Amino acid sequence: MNEPHTTEPARQPPEPALDAPETLRPVAHLELKAAALMLFTLLLIAGSGLYLLYARGAFEPTQTLVLTADDSEGVVVGMDMTFSGFPIGRVRRIELANEGNARIILDVPRKDAHWLRESSVFTLVRGIVGGTNIRAYSGILTDPPLQDGAVRPVLRGDATAEVPQLMASARELLANLNALTAQDAALGASLANVRGLTDRLNAPGGALGVLMGNEADARKIVATLDRTNALLARLDGMAARADRQVFGGPEGQDALIPDVRATVLQLNGLLADTRASLRKVDAVLAEAQAVGANAREATNDLGTLRAEVESNLRKVEALVNEINRKWPFARDTQLKLP
Repeated sequence: MNEPHTTEPARQPPEPALDAPETLRPVAHLELKAAALMLFTLLLIAGSGLYLLYARGAFEPTQTLVLTADDSEGVVVGMDMTFSGFPIGRVRRIELANEGNARIILDVPRKDAHWLRESSVFTLVRGIVGGTNIRAYSGILTDPPLQDGAVRPVLRGDATAEVPQLMASARELLANLNALTAQDAALGASLANVRGLTDRLNAPGGALGVLMGNEADARKIVATLDRTNALLARLDGMAARADRQVFGGPEGQDALIPDVRATVLQLNGLLADTRASLRKVDAVLAEAQAVGANAREATNDLGTLRAEVESNLRKVEALVNEINRKWPFARDTQLKLP
């Protein structure tokens, strides 16, 4: 067998050796590029760190707020304090005070410090699901602002503390349900009574039999209702007859109301005549009163005239006596009036 013949490429002769500085020149360029890349990377890392610090508010002016609590469980450094759901502060340090309570030191940015007032309330809530939250509530935003370094108590609310009480209540509720659903429980007897009542309601007597207690009394009630219906029917008939007698038939015949109306009209006429007669009587009485007044005035005048006549007669009598006394020849002293 003929073996395949392979041809190797011809080796080129080595190039002539270069000078040393020209040989190290590419290596120096690579070192410079690596150094520049490392410097750029360090600058990028430093810039990222500075940006993160700036974004986290490290260079922002802040004021200090100290919250005191009996227990700081669940509170960690870097936790946010929220106001209406927005973070306005961050926990910087947690320490134990000499009184034995926990001091939570927070940094509040100056731009968000106006939401905190002297009347603000701070809470530390630990939910069943999720972590611990620090919240601030400011009801009156017109109160004086909270000063830098103010110390305020924090109200704690632990939802997990109510779990044992909730479990005990649930256990008691289950025990009560078991007692209610037992065979000899009162609920079973009540359901049996309800079933019996339902059967009696479905019976021929129905609800009336249940109310009265027995079928005989129920029949009496039914008979009483029938008699009441008959009495009401008779009353309807009597009312219809009374309507016919008072208002008449369909065309108004044999009606009592028209006769009564005519009688009333006649009475009105008689009353009008009587009223006219009374007016005439009033006129006559007025004239009689005028005549009486005139007679009274005439009587008064006659009395005055009589007094004057009597006075004149006395004067005449005195004059005659005087004449008789002075004229003695005349003896006839009788005075004759015309």
